[in-house]
Amino acid sequence: MISVTDLRPGTKVEMDGALWECVDYQHQKIGRGGAKVVAKFKNLETGATVERTFNSGEKLKDIFVEAREMQYLYPEADDLVLMDLETYEQYHVPKAAAGEAGKFLKEGITLIADVYDGRVIKVTPPTVVELEVTEAPPGIKGDTASGGSKPATLETGAVVSVPLFIEAGEVIKIDTRTGEYAGRA
Repeated sequence: MISVTDLRPGTKVEMDGALWECVDYQHQKIGRGGAKVVAKFKNLETGATVERTFNSGEKLKDIFVEAREMQYLYPEADDLVLMDLETYEQYHVPKAAAGEAGKFLKEGITLIADVYDGRVIKVTPPTVVELEVTEAPPGIKGDTASGGSKPATLETGAVVSVPLFIEAGEVIKIDTRTGEYAGRA
């Protein structure tokens, strides 16, 4: 058990039968009354966020989430198939566990998976991935003062905005946190 006064961003707890990660917290002391803790939590499985207020003496059940290195093998229906690089065990994980960065996953890529109670609850891809541009319209600069951009389709099917000089067949770097072009590979 963990006291609510010990909550910090990144702390993982079990609350109301679900797994939550503390995103933000605030300790409030109001006048002569008791202290309160206002915390914002993100559900590790659904991604939903909720804000809760606790009295300073309340306790929550803390959980241990293990971060394991895994390899993305292939997509299967609405799941991602991952393989643990230590045990070679395969996991079927919903695509939602990777969030928005899931559209930049390429077969064979190594990523970090959060495992709780024998199941993968969250997938974190590398910060930067290298992907090939499969489709890019020709760039016509026109009257732009500071360069321009155009949409390009990547090998995973994701569409990102790239500079005008990028052409089909080039390999580029993508920042998976923002989904933006980060340079040529």
